[in-house]
Amino acid sequence: MEKNNKIAIQIDDLTVAYNYKPVLWDIDLAIPEGVLMAIVGPNGAGKSTLIKAVLGIIKPIAGTVTVFGEPYKKQYQLVAYVPQKGSVDWDFPTTALDVVLMGTYGSLGWIKRPGQKQKKEALEALEKVGMLEFKNRQISQLSGGQQQRIFLARALVQNASIYLMDEPFQGVDATTERAIVNILKELRKSGKTVVVVHHDLQTVPEYFDWVTFLNVKKIATGSVKDIFNDDNLTKTYGINYKVSVLN
Repeated sequence: MEKNNKIAIQIDDLTVAYNYKPVLWDIDLAIPEGVLMAIVGPNGAGKSTLIKAVLGIIKPIAGTVTVFGEPYKKQYQLVAYVPQKGSVDWDFPTTALDVVLMGTYGSLGWIKRPGQKQKKEALEALEKVGMLEFKNRQISQLSGGQQQRIFLARALVQNASIYLMDEPFQGVDATTERAIVNILKELRKSGKTVVVVHHDLQTVPEYFDWVTFLNVKKIATGSVKDIFNDDNLTKTYGINYKVSVLN
């Protein structure tokens, strides 16, 4: 699959530390526009931290991140974020529709309230993820898979150019996972850039066309067909992996 040469996210010399212990070390990474990319690596490899550093949620001790050549603060409206399900307060009293409408605030600003146009877009996003019938349901009453679909709908309504997703398949059933994968592939087909923190190595070749191996340092990045191999798996996880066994 040929990609253009435009870089969606450029990361240079990025180092992040917690209590003086490096979590990411000297990361150089160029993510091309229009790829569906998995970030894979063992627990503690810094995968979620990398996403949060791009978003400015975590401040690095060194290095820079640009989005389409500009700092994230100037380009934040181009980026949608789906956080880990465990980081969300699901007991907050709000409906599925209200959560999705939150995705329109970035373009409206905090003074204006969502109108009929935004509500229509939110309902369309809910329909796309198969959750329209639950629009008035409190989020606390939804299953884990349904909650994840709601947050995906919130990202979709932003109509972003880049989607950053932190373990979107965690705790979801097979039907929800397949629905999410289909939406991610549609986003890529329409030219969007999608970056996913992912754990299931078996599904990488089926779901993604680009992959970054990470274990505090960047091990490798590139197209799945070129670099998803025994050597990079072994370097990343520290034990002998066989792609043939995964498949």
